[in-house]
Amino acid sequence: MSSDARSARWAWLAVAGLSVFIAAFAIGCGSSDSSDSTSAGGEMLTDVGKGEGELNLICWPSYCEDGSTDPDVDWISDFEKQTGCQVNVKIGNTSDEMVQLMRTGQYDAVSASGDATLRLIEGGDVDPVNTGLVPNYKNVFSGLKKGAWNSVKGQMYGIPHGRGANLLMYDTQKVTPAPTSWSAVFDDASANKGHVTAYDSPIYIADAALYLKSARPELKIKDPYALDQKQFDAAVDLLKKQNANVGEYWSDYLKEISAFKSGDSVVGTTWQVIANLAAGEGAKVKAVVPEEGSTGWSDTWMVSARAKHPNCAYRWMDWIISPKVNAQVAEYFGEAPANSEACRYTSDKSFCDTFHATDEGYWKNIAFWNTPIEQCLDGRTDVKCVPYAKWVQAWTEIKG
Repeated sequence: MSSDARSARWAWLAVAGLSVFIAAFAIGCGSSDSSDSTSAGGEMLTDVGKGEGELNLICWPSYCEDGSTDPDVDWISDFEKQTGCQVNVKIGNTSDEMVQLMRTGQYDAVSASGDATLRLIEGGDVDPVNTGLVPNYKNVFSGLKKGAWNSVKGQMYGIPHGRGANLLMYDTQKVTPAPTSWSAVFDDASANKGHVTAYDSPIYIADAALYLKSARPELKIKDPYALDQKQFDAAVDLLKKQNANVGEYWSDYLKEISAFKSGDSVVGTTWQVIANLAAGEGAKVKAVVPEEGSTGWSDTWMVSARAKHPNCAYRWMDWIISPKVNAQVAEYFGEAPANSEACRYTSDKSFCDTFHATDEGYWKNIAFWNTPIEQCLDGRTDVKCVPYAKWVQAWTEIKG
């Protein structure tokens, strides 16, 4: 993958802002893997017919490769040959951009992240998905089905693509003893003053909230994306204190790797793929899920409520999570695949072990990105939670 493609994909949460909205629904989880038969609003396809001959997608860089970046990296050409659906790709560089593009009605489907999915659902921009029409859905890992970020009251609004965790990375020679808690970048960050790194995005506030969930139980934080004003203020205060010890906020993976190689950064948040690359380039680093758990991401393929090519969209969703293709995409980008059969097809036979693809116990400790809204996602009704627009405002204050 080119550095430009990686940089664009991995700067995806540096959003400029988010409109405040009130969701009039509760997020629930179901237990059945059968086809969803009831919707929480919107229309749902009842059968997949002949493709319409065209498909307009909004994709994160590296999710929709056609061989133009690398001749050996192409999972669009065969799809076009087999379905007759000619794919047109629009690269989305931030979740905010993707939401705006979907609202134009010009696109059939999108690879939406957790900070965009609820906006699209609540806004009526996407339809519920009939998972019974996506044969490969049956092999999607159970931990990715009917999550708070991709379903409403047990109804799926998309097809899971993959998942990844936000890890604690540290220099094994300069940070001793080996850290086991996020306190290394929060309450104990002064031990490495000027050499702490943090992810440059408002969603990072959730990382502070996740730490406070254990460090300050009196705050009664249940969900790091559902913070009332008192809980939110505590997370913001913690991040303001952390700021004095941060040497660099990162969104570009190349800069984080460089900082760890040079010693400018010795401890901070990262992704598994970055840790792998840093170690491969000689950095003495290790990445772990701390005792409090971690935040993480899972992207979802969603179908536009105004899709002009819904049959091709459904065929694409089934294709992109088919075992061989899902393995290729996951390995190319650097994340755990969604399809439980994909691990048989990775070129690196240790890939799925490295990315904990089949370890559901590992993922139970990961709080996947979600969109904070006024109606608290943890089920509370006696208080309003702080919506993401205010997270964006607070992030500017935190960085100073």
